Amino acid sequence: MWGTIVNALAIVAGALLGKILGSGLPEYVRHTVMQAIGLGVLLIGMQMAFATQNVIIVIVSLVLGGIIGELVRLEYWLDKMGEWLQAKFTRPGSENLFAKGFITASLVYCVGAMAIMGALESGLTGKHQTLYAKSVLDGVSAMMFSSTLGIGVAFSAFPVLIYQGTITMLAAWLQQFLTAAVIAEMKATGGVLIFGIGLNLLEITRIKIGNLLPAIFFAFLIAYFI
Repeated sequence: MWGTIVNALAIVAGALLGKILGSGLPEYVRHTVMQAIGLGVLLIGMQMAFATQNVIIVIVSLVLGGIIGELVRLEYWLDKMGEWLQAKFTRPGSENLFAKGFITASLVYCVGAMAIMGALESGLTGKHQTLYAKSVLDGVSAMMFSSTLGIGVAFSAFPVLIYQGTITMLAAWLQQFLTAAVIAEMKATGGVLIFGIGLNLLEITRIKIGNLLPAIFFAFLIAYFI
């Protein structure tokens, strides 16, 4: 678990530093930084989406995930959790970006191949080099995200801790399911969701990304059985 713990701490440290630095920026600078981050998130999403070897898997996963997400109102409950955390950890009257920062950062940090392969490496070999490298990348990006999206970014360390920690502890068993093809389709599906987050950050449209999160699970199932 050490590699995952370091990764989570790097996210928290980067987010806190970014929050401190970002609070002193004028509003017009923060707006431009938000647009820059939105463009960067679009690029991350596109790079990941092109990992697919079967675009039909991605499309079907998104459709099924969207149906389940809408039926259980997943985004609504995520927003409620974000509002509760914001009330606990931010000052009254602050801009409601907590849930956006939390969901954006959680997706970016959990979906990529480095999260899966690094956690498997930790569990199977006890070596953490991949997760150490990911920690540096995540810490720097957390600093940029939190400068405009706020302290909600720091709380993405918890999904990272749970997600990567679970893979690490179950590595020997999960290795048979998490083949290169399965990881590619999970990565591609997550990339499409991250691309959608980029569109939301740029205020081009309003996509309920939270309701599409089950798509990653469906990508795993469909890719594995196909």
